[in-house]
Amino acid sequence: MMQLGSNFLQWSSPKISYQSTSAMADLIVFAPDLTAPDRLLLRTLKDDMVRQSECAGAALEAADEKKPGSVGASNGSAGGSRHRKAENGGMAHGTPDPSVLDADARDLATLKAWNDPEKDAFEPTVFVSADLSTLKLGPVLDKYVLQPYVRWGRKVARKQTDVVMVTHLILYFTTSVPSALYLFWNFSYLHGFLHFAMQGYYVGTYTLMMHQHIHMRGILAPRFWLIDRLFPYITDPLMGHTWNTYFYHHVKHHHVEGNGPDDLSSTLRYQRDSLPDFLCYLGRFYFLVWLELPLYFLAKRRLAIAAKTAFWELSSYATYVALAKMVSWRATLFVFILPLLVLRVGLMVGNWGQHAFVDPDEPDSDFRSSITLIDVASNRYCFNDGYHTSHHLNPLRHWRDHPAAFLAQKGTYAREGALVFHDIDYLMITVRLLMRDYDHLARRLVPIGGEQVRMSLAERAALLRRAARRFSEEEIARKFKTAAAAAGSGSR
Repeated sequence: MMQLGSNFLQWSSPKISYQSTSAMADLIVFAPDLTAPDRLLLRTLKDDMVRQSECAGAALEAADEKKPGSVGASNGSAGGSRHRKAENGGMAHGTPDPSVLDADARDLATLKAWNDPEKDAFEPTVFVSADLSTLKLGPVLDKYVLQPYVRWGRKVARKQTDVVMVTHLILYFTTSVPSALYLFWNFSYLHGFLHFAMQGYYVGTYTLMMHQHIHMRGILAPRFWLIDRLFPYITDPLMGHTWNTYFYHHVKHHHVEGNGPDDLSSTLRYQRDSLPDFLCYLGRFYFLVWLELPLYFLAKRRLAIAAKTAFWELSSYATYVALAKMVSWRATLFVFILPLLVLRVGLMVGNWGQHAFVDPDEPDSDFRSSITLIDVASNRYCFNDGYHTSHHLNPLRHWRDHPAAFLAQKGTYAREGALVFHDIDYLMITVRLLMRDYDHLARRLVPIGGEQVRMSLAERAALLRRAARRFSEEEIARKFKTAAAAAGSGSR
């Protein structure tokens, strides 16, 4: 994508106005409900954007002054060092600006301190809707209810940051489970619709909690291993998940293939701004995943996983049929079938957004085949799901560590031409793509690195349009064969 940025600057006929580029920083929106790490990180990226714009503008001034007859054309110009620094993108003589490094180091230390139980600044996540430090419950409730609960929750959760997951387990077992049981005992359509709506509200947060569970093999402290192992068999079907399919599809399949040609949920072969293509993509997963996933593992000679995948998927369906016939088909419909049908649409809408933009030159790069979102829905309510590039770089990285990991690798993200968006979630990425509203997506892009910062909105939109293009089979064979060959030669 960096190459694309360079090409774009050559293709565009008018000179880029760095004053207007700097003004683009005003497009950055700080939503009031952003998490504290997201707010800090977005502020840092905005500051970088403004700084790089000013440096680029100074470089243009320097170039103008060097023209024959211009004031300051001599090498002894008083502003020469400032101009040389601007030409290097904020670096003096090719070395990073110490003030920028110091600010990043302070921000990184702050992010790490929030996650470190040994630090005074440590703050566990207790509720998704609010940070612990912002809760105002009054002195009595805080002292006798909240703080004792937080201390207990830190001992129950696998990670002391993750009291929120204990909170949600309690929530689901005191609402979803009894509500489902009551529907089978005494069904009513009003209760059925209310139950379905409640599960729809829960499912995003629950699914990303289980995302942490399947990667870390649990969310509770080791002494609660039995609860940790068994509760998904109760709660997963209530949220629309068939038993263990999320684990096998996401961990054993998607993260192995990484949106490559053999990934059943790969977006490569689809035009990502085409509604017919999206419907084909959705339909394939919706109707064929029960068959294709076991066949994938068979083709990879992973026979045991193929058998387990088929068993758990088909046994889920068999359970639903048995409950419908022997107990109540109405309750089965509202408790299990409708959540399943809705969730599988949501999963594919989300995955389409996560992997919609793939660099045509390096489609096998994690930096260039996934995106990062700094938004409320993905990161406050869904355990930092917006940091999808960071997750692909290290699938075992704890969800609270993503902002710090991004900041630590900010320079690499910029050099690799990674895409960062803000104030938009994966659902709306997909919707805006299918509307071909590239102007809106360009306005939500947070440019990182000089190449992206120098782009106008029209150039950003064109970059995104190019990255949403379908790959031909010839391109896939050539680019991924080359990537595989390079990986093979590097391992020898």
